[in-house]
Parts: sequence; C-alpha cells; structure tokens
Amino acid sequence: MGFYDLSKVEREKLFEKMREEIRSDVKQGTKKKIHQYCGDEDTYIRKNAYLILGRAYRDEEGLQQKILTVLDRLIEEKENELLRQTAVYALCEIGKHDAQAILPRLESMIDDPHHKVRNAVVGGLKQMVNKNPEPSLAFTKKFLHHPDPRIRREIVHGIELRGRTHPEDVLPLLAEVQDDQDIKVRKTLIHVLGQISYKKGCLEKVVKALAMWKNQQIVEKAIDEILKVHEKYPFSEKTPEEAKDYIFKQL
Repeated sequence: MGFYDLSKVEREKLFEKMREEIRSDVKQGTKKKIHQYCGDEDTYIRKNAYLILGRAYRDEEGLQQKILTVLDRLIEEKENELLRQTAVYALCEIGKHDAQAILPRLESMIDDPHHKVRNAVVGGLKQMVNKNPEPSLAFTKKFLHHPDPRIRREIVHGIELRGRTHPEDVLPLLAEVQDDQDIKVRKTLIHVLGQISYKKGCLEKVVKALAMWKNQQIVEKAIDEILKVHEKYPFSEKTPEEAKDYIFKQL
C-alpha cells in the first residue's frame, strides 16, 4: 500500500513514525530504518525520508555531521539506485541552506551511471539554485564545459527555475554554451531561454542579453521559441503580438 493510499490521519502517523525512527538511526549510527525508507519503492515514502533528513540537518543542533555521514554511506550503495537517489535529494535539501557542506558530494553524483540519480541531481539542483543561488550557480558554472554533453545539458536545464524569476542570474551562464556543438545541449538552451522569458520584466532582460550574443543562429531559434512560449502561455505578461513587436524593435 502506497503512502497516498492511506487516509490523512494515517499519513500523519506514518510520517511521525518515520521521523522518529530515522532520527533514532542517525543518533545511534544505525541504518536499518534509514535504508528501509530511503530505498522504498513508493516515491512519497522516499520523499518523506529525504525531507526528514534535510529538516533535521537544518533544525537539530548536533546532528549535522551524523546526517552527512549517513548520506555518505547511502551514496556509496552501488547496487541500489533508490538509496543513492534519495541521498542526492537529501543533500539538495541541505544545500538550500548550507551549500558548501554538500557541493563536493553532489559533484560526485553528477555522472552516476543510473538516470534516476542523475535526474535527482538536476531536480535537486533546480531547487538549490532557486533557494540558495550564489553558491549553487557558482557550482553549475564548473560543468558548463564538461566533456560529457549529457552533463552539460542537465546543468543548463538545472538553472531554469531560477531563471524564470531572475533571468539576469542565469543569462551569463547560458551565454557560455551558445556555441555548444551538441544538438541536445542547444535544444535545451533554446528551451530554457523560452521558459525564462514570459514573466513580468523577464522578456526585456532576455532580449537585452541576446542582443550581445554572437551566435545569430541560436538567437534566431531562441526568438522563435520565445514567441511560441508567449503563444502557448496565456498568462504571459505580454501577448504574442506585444512580445513580437518588442523583440523586433530591440533586435
């Protein structure tokens, strides 16, 4: 039975039970319940586990190093990608407040052989960049020219969420990959430029940055994507016609 097959009252009881058992494992240096919950087949059980670990790190004095030790052990579980995945999400929860403690660990997981773990790095990094941008963006910059195009693409995708509200923070990083030769990286770049363009005040910042880019082929494709986004999203600040008029006046 999955977490959301339970009633609200049952879910609350289970969450509290998980919290106490995970905290007990952390304090005693044991792993039975941590492994049980962090490796559970149910996504929401695993989510509860990493939220519990992240909150305990933030709120409970004296548990920080013990929690990091727990996560170090989980990311070494080579035969169980769910344990590694949950550890990555827990690291990113911690990274929202204390990025320096977890960035070296997160770096070791960015080229994990399993896609679930790599996707967790991207998903968690999105949240970190949004909540704790300065160290998180500095971290992403290190991988913009990684030899593996898959990692470059994942990093570009990972900074999208911050860019939706603060495009000025990510546009300098996106400019660094405008000449990337990998088609999937270019497609992701164009996608992200569209996604960071439609909220209030964002189109102006994106267009101002694109005016300085040298790769005109990418700029033209980005403009097409931006206009498609404005057509697709009726909640965009500008209508498609207003966006088109603004872009062509500026560029």
